[in-house]
Amino acid sequence: MTEKSSKRVWWLVAFLLAVQAVMVAGVVHRESLTFDEDDHMFAGYMMWHTGDYGLNPEHPPLVKLLATVPLLGRNLWVPELKPRDFKLEAYLDGRDWLARNDGDRNQLVFQMRLMAGLVALALTLVIFLAAREWFGETAGVIALIIAVFEPNFLGHSALVTTDAGVTLFFLASVYTFWRWVDKPSVLRLLIAGVTAGLLLATKHSGILLAPMLIVLAVWEVTRAERSQRGRTTARMAGGLASIVVVGVVVLWAFYGFRYAARPDGLALSTSLVDYTKPLSPFSAGVVLWFAKWHLLPESYLMGLTDVKRMAQFYPTFIFGKVYAHGQWWYFPAVMLIKTTLGLIAMTAVGIWAMATGKLKQTQALVYLGVPSAVYLAVAIVAGMNIGARHILPLYAFGAIFAGGAMAAMAKQGRRWVWVAVALVAAHGISSMTSMPNPIAYANEAWGGSGNTYKLLSDANTDWAQQLFQVKSWIDKHPGEECYFAYFANPEVDPAVYGIHCHMLPTADTFWMGGAEHVPAKVTGNLLISAGDLSGCEWPSSGMNPYLELQSREPDAKIDNGVLVYRGTFDLHKAGALARAETALRMGWGGKAADGLPLAREAAAMDPEGVMSQTAHGDAAAAAGLKDEARAAWQAALANAHRLEPDAQVSYVPDLEQKLNHL
Repeated sequence: MTEKSSKRVWWLVAFLLAVQAVMVAGVVHRESLTFDEDDHMFAGYMMWHTGDYGLNPEHPPLVKLLATVPLLGRNLWVPELKPRDFKLEAYLDGRDWLARNDGDRNQLVFQMRLMAGLVALALTLVIFLAAREWFGETAGVIALIIAVFEPNFLGHSALVTTDAGVTLFFLASVYTFWRWVDKPSVLRLLIAGVTAGLLLATKHSGILLAPMLIVLAVWEVTRAERSQRGRTTARMAGGLASIVVVGVVVLWAFYGFRYAARPDGLALSTSLVDYTKPLSPFSAGVVLWFAKWHLLPESYLMGLTDVKRMAQFYPTFIFGKVYAHGQWWYFPAVMLIKTTLGLIAMTAVGIWAMATGKLKQTQALVYLGVPSAVYLAVAIVAGMNIGARHILPLYAFGAIFAGGAMAAMAKQGRRWVWVAVALVAAHGISSMTSMPNPIAYANEAWGGSGNTYKLLSDANTDWAQQLFQVKSWIDKHPGEECYFAYFANPEVDPAVYGIHCHMLPTADTFWMGGAEHVPAKVTGNLLISAGDLSGCEWPSSGMNPYLELQSREPDAKIDNGVLVYRGTFDLHKAGALARAETALRMGWGGKAADGLPLAREAAAMDPEGVMSQTAHGDAAAAAGLKDEARAAWQAALANAHRLEPDAQVSYVPDLEQKLNHL
């Protein structure tokens, strides 16, 4: 390629990156806080200002620190820290911190999101560089276009979360390792180690880089000439060891080279020893061994433990059904739904091109295939089935593969050039149909973005980001009563955005409060977040108080993530749940007997509810009314036995234990 044509390519790269930046900024500028962002933002601010790594230990610091760079030097109001669970502390303090300092203006939020968005631009650039070096300049440009218009990237690029960051550094780590393998040098090895450290400092799934690089190193040994295998083995072993050492040093640097998670003698709300107790003896033993010798920071180890704990019980919603645990086929199904038909077709063409020998860059294909296979395999067995964002790295590797495939096939003749153009265009056009709310993207074969909520939940469609649009809808219906089941209540307060509906109970209000004791029947506008309509946070559909609404078409959709129903509604299950949640939380505060009137009311409203009867039994037992408690717990147990077997384990053992103790 001539120097002149190469310059044109770089001008095209700059133009496409600018297009991406404009689209990403436009997406996040209109979005209210998503579920986890206030948690990340507050934790990042406190890391910079107090060195406290214990407020959000479930995620490493890199993205949080990067996003909160615009807040350096600003003395913002900070709520008084309380001695409570670290998740409650970070979520609720983050909510109050942003409400006080930013309100519904979203100025600070937007600034932090723009900083996080730099990660997405870097990711797209690395996709171009890797594709160009592995498959040629044409492949690089095609991969770049695919990445710029990838709906899953657009939906998550500039959110203050870890998904875009871990995608960038997974790809960059594999790419820089390949560059060292291709032309070994101390500098290239150092870059590979630093990149691996940045990956570890972004998300705990970064530890999957180890098996990826080991497999790639073994493959490099097997392809070496027999006479060179010993030397290649030594070089690979030394390189991997160096990457580990440099990577761990970089990780420690992000924690200020301090083992303790919290400064000034502050302790974690739960000790690492206690937090590991629900893990298997082997997993707990490994974590505590690293802790004993201070080989990794305490906050990082706490996060690893949290990942394992969450995966043990997190429910799954897919194809309209709730499962108590993860399903192995979840992520393959998600990819079929949330990948554009154009990219699916390009991937199929690429597989055919490999099989027929038209796509011949074996080494590059191995460096794409091994990390993708490892990542997907672990995602399948991990059990955290809450969104395509958890497999975002696969889309980065997939964009490069598709770019290489289309470039290779374009060399076969003009007809394939037009096929490539058509498929890339189809990819981009389909993606644009989801704008300006790409989080809810689904391809046309599944009914498009307006149908996603029926198939998937959580960050696949509704990450609670629609409050500005909800406020606009309510303003267009003045004087009308509204009831709102909001996916991020109370982690994000709708009242901050001027939304003053009656707040309905959810799985999260059980832990944190925020639900009103609504009557059994209401008339007005019923707004339900897609996540709450699906019941994705309950272990069984039978626990979902809004299950009956799934069979009714909504009267309106707000950003394909909040469903609006108008009329008169039977909310006896929701009313009972709100009362039961309040009574149970009173019990946690040592005032269970005071919650007896509410608990009785809940049981009367929904006698078939597990939560309502459990709350009734707990309150009655605390008041010394053993016969009443026994009857309520027996009713709760009978109700729990009607749930699916996998869901029963969340309730039956506890209820049986209560009856035995009574």
